[in-house]
Amino acid sequence: MCKILVLYKSKYGASKKYAKMLKEEFSCDVFEIGSYNFSGIKKYDLIVAIGGMYAGGVSVMKYIRKNIRLLEDRNIIIFAVGASPFHEKEFEAVKEHNLKNLPFEIPMFYGRGAYDETVMDFKDRTLCRMLKKSLSKKDPNTLEPWMKAFFEADGGSYDWTERSYLEPLIGYVKKYADSIKK
Repeated sequence: MCKILVLYKSKYGASKKYAKMLKEEFSCDVFEIGSYNFSGIKKYDLIVAIGGMYAGGVSVMKYIRKNIRLLEDRNIIIFAVGASPFHEKEFEAVKEHNLKNLPFEIPMFYGRGAYDETVMDFKDRTLCRMLKKSLSKKDPNTLEPWMKAFFEADGGSYDWTERSYLEPLIGYVKKYADSIKK
């Protein structure tokens, strides 16, 4: 049996929701990554790290890099959660930025999260307002897909978390689990 660990970092709740969905699917152990003691990592065959995307960075990556020596012989998957709809070009840039200079390959998947300025902390709310002001000066025809989505979410409260975003990751995990049974 494949022993799975899910670690998450959730600032506003979407990553935690995805972690709970994986727990339901696989009956796996789930911990908040900041409070997890990585010395126990060796008892797991597969680690799924779920974190929010902020300015191109995935929040769990600092923990992955900090504990890279303990993770070198583990199978790791990253699930990035963002407010924007999936866009291949942007996601490839996120993967490039987050996975560069690692001593081993890590697959990365994407799921859409949530957006709600009313629950954001002061810093995030201020950054969003500054970004909106900056983007509003651009020609609407030149906006990237994530920029358009950002404007569409303006002032509203949205939760786009859906189990369907996990399907590619779930398929990957099941295929991996089958391969170690043999």
